[in-house]
Amino acid sequence: MQSQNRVNPWWAALTVWGVVNTVNILQSIGFLSRVVTGSRAINHLLGYGIIALSIPAVFIILAFLRSRAGWRHWIGAAVFIMFVVFMVMVEDIWQIEFRSPTRPEILVPYPVLFFGSILLMGLPMFRMDRKLWLVTAATSVLLLGSMGYAMYMGVG
Repeated sequence: MQSQNRVNPWWAALTVWGVVNTVNILQSIGFLSRVVTGSRAINHLLGYGIIALSIPAVFIILAFLRSRAGWRHWIGAAVFIMFVVFMVMVEDIWQIEFRSPTRPEILVPYPVLFFGSILLMGLPMFRMDRKLWLVTAATSVLLLGSMGYAMYMGVG
């Protein structure tokens, strides 16, 4: 892998890859669980796994900043942490229902931060390692498909 020489530290790049794919898979399971159970209970529990992924995201940012890597390497993790903070505030601290009835002041930044973090964490891998990026593309398609299916079934 020639790309390992271009990104320093390589372990941080692989950790970003792991975080974004784990988020995609956990949220895909969450959407599908809504279809099977008709509730968001399992999805809410999986949210704790997503929250836990903010811990390696902090180390990713620190490692990339310390190595003076370009902002494209650490911005996805930073946006992901912003999403997690926003999610915890809305879902756990304030316990605001924003999907129904629709609350645009929450419903707009929520998916923008979520999908923005996935995009920003996934894109750098395109230049570093196409095979790993293809895995991310596949898990992203899985996420979008499971979200679309849940919406189609009326539980999205």
